Amino acid sequence: MAVHKAGRKAGRVVTAVAAAALIGMAASACGPDGGDDDGDNGRADKPGKSSSAAPESKAPESKAPESEAPGAGGSDAPEAKAPPAASERLAKVPASVKGGVITVGDPKAAHTVKVYEDSRCPFCKKFEEGGARALVGPVADGKVRIEYTIASFLDNNLGGSGSVNAANALRASVEAGRFPQFHAAVFANQPEEESDDAYTPAFLLKIADKVDGLRGAAFDKAVTNGTYKKWVGQAMRAFSDDGIEGTPTVFIDGKKAAGNSLYEQGAFAKKLKAAGIS
Repeated sequence: MAVHKAGRKAGRVVTAVAAAALIGMAASACGPDGGDDDGDNGRADKPGKSSSAAPESKAPESKAPESEAPGAGGSDAPEAKAPPAASERLAKVPASVKGGVITVGDPKAAHTVKVYEDSRCPFCKKFEEGGARALVGPVADGKVRIEYTIASFLDNNLGGSGSVNAANALRASVEAGRFPQFHAAVFANQPEEESDDAYTPAFLLKIADKVDGLRGAAFDKAVTNGTYKKWVGQAMRAFSDDGIEGTPTVFIDGKKAAGNSLYEQGAFAKKLKAAGIS
């Protein structure tokens, strides 16, 4: 399985994703030279391959949500899906922000899982719908805290501002006390085509409608006006400063999880168990 690389252009993104789908998304990933992986199954502990990435030394410019984007007025935005029911188990779990990182869970939890994602990355969606579900119980029980670094490099690669818009809205959801549910909802509503710049402010507000208690004057204003655009840039710098090369990248108590364990709940649960988390 692949990770999504940062540091490249997006010339073959859609072709690469479609080709991977035809082989069950299991054998290879597209790399810097456009070739296939060497049988590594896209290990996260080895620099992966992908056809889209931004210059690794440069964080993308943080842009405010574009009020003139298609659907920004609200009526043209697509209908949104509800987040997975399991996300409600985290409704009372605290979320906080320090620097460019959003932490979910008891700050004193014995274990830490670090997650690096870009909201437009299809492999991040696969992680959230696969391995990440093994984290719900341990986080809800206070055994684990998750530290999220939300990147936005795919806007540079693919055009548009969807990653920045989504990161800004995710930051706003922390203030509203609904980050875990909204985070799950954002990935549940990721467009089928990676190149589709679907995360407009209007669509993000429709997604927020699916999270009880999230919509409100402060949240809506933050999403529409890009209140946290400076934080989005800070989060992207944290991603780059940590030397992360692709998304999703996941560390369990400081040890990078192999990419082929990220996309299936049972496989990732075994990794967690090996680290003493169950």
